Amino acid sequence: MPEVPSPFVYWAQTESQVTLKVDLTDVKNPGVDLHEKKLKFVANGQGARGPDSYAFTLDFHSGIDPEESNFKVIDRQVDFILRKKSSGWWPRLTSQPQKPAWLKIDFDKWKSQDADGDEDEGTGIDGEGKRDITKDYPNMYDKLYKEECGYRQDSMPTTYESVGTAMKFVQLLQFLEVMHPLFGYTKGGFMTPLLQVGARAIILFCMIESEPRMQTKPVVFYLFVVWSSVEIVRYPYYLTQLFKTEFSFLTWLRYTIWMPLYPLGFLCEGIIILRNIPYFEETNRFTVAMPNQWNFAFHFPSAMRIYLLLLCLPGMYIMMSHMNRVRYQKLSKTNIKRKYN
Repeated sequence: MPEVPSPFVYWAQTESQVTLKVDLTDVKNPGVDLHEKKLKFVANGQGARGPDSYAFTLDFHSGIDPEESNFKVIDRQVDFILRKKSSGWWPRLTSQPQKPAWLKIDFDKWKSQDADGDEDEGTGIDGEGKRDITKDYPNMYDKLYKEECGYRQDSMPTTYESVGTAMKFVQLLQFLEVMHPLFGYTKGGFMTPLLQVGARAIILFCMIESEPRMQTKPVVFYLFVVWSSVEIVRYPYYLTQLFKTEFSFLTWLRYTIWMPLYPLGFLCEGIIILRNIPYFEETNRFTVAMPNQWNFAFHFPSAMRIYLLLLCLPGMYIMMSHMNRVRYQKLSKTNIKRKYN
């Protein structure tokens, strides 16, 4: 029997209640089993894996009052309002410190939910008639924000939203570096650019573009900085070669800057793959399960683990060894020219 997937569940809290937002549309036949310390949910709906049957179980950190709690099914989601048995601030939602990958924090609710559900109170009410909990409990909000997203600059979560389209466009253009030697427009082999450009395309389109939760991670910002730093030097160098002009510093920089940047790039790519493993296990994206008409099975998270364990370090060694040989040949030729001139 295949494992039933879990939908994304977003939670927030006040001193008196917990709210849950189950990210499922067109929900049919919801089954809810609510107890003081546990919630079981199962339903058919449209989620991350498309139309399917979804289920999850939550073991609460503290007790709730099932009689005073309720849920509501709407077109876009399922909303729960769970009344706490005793007022107080929970350090986390679940009884275990390790939270499941599908459980997320509903930051919108944290910023706007009224602690008492009364929009007419005069104390602590903002201009829109709702309490800003982040001002009441700044330490707890900051702790949960860092737990969910990691410590980061405010600009990092929007990196992919801001430049992702441009990065995808220029990444597709880089496949010209593979086609040019194949058609004889440039000298050299095509395997090295194919490995480099192909690996970047897999990271960008399979690891980041296809998983929205990865797009807001700080590592995407660092990866784009590393990639861009390499190309900012590499393409001006190629431009000078078209005009048969040699700038010694630019040549040295072209064949030296990769030394710190390539390991950093491999590190960022490895982190992205590692953090994506639980996401792809949850969604089964790019996984082919049997039975099927091809009689073929492929488990994408296992392929990601194999790459990290067996292929990542050898791939980095091969690439850096190649770059070191090219650097030695190029800079040695430059030094010979200077000597005889």
